Amino acid sequence: MGIAGSLMVISIGWWLAFFTMLPIGVRSQLEEGHVVPGSEPSAPVAPRLLWKGIAALGISLIVWGVLFVVIEYQLVGLGDLTLAK
Repeated sequence: MGIAGSLMVISIGWWLAFFTMLPIGVRSQLEEGHVVPGSEPSAPVAPRLLWKGIAALGISLIVWGVLFVVIEYQLVGLGDLTLAK
């Protein structure tokens, strides 16, 4: 796997993990009982985006590492993938 392929796998994995983690642990202003005047009551309070971004990076690097090992060391080849008869 080349550098471009590696960067694509990491970036796609990061976005997938990040968007999956966005709703985790988020509470709205209405649930917290403090709505800022002029804002939407369903707006999130302290969504912890930095922590979620770092966690998404860790997940994407693990996925990339597994794919890198499988591709570089040819642990699974096209001959191993057969259709059931």
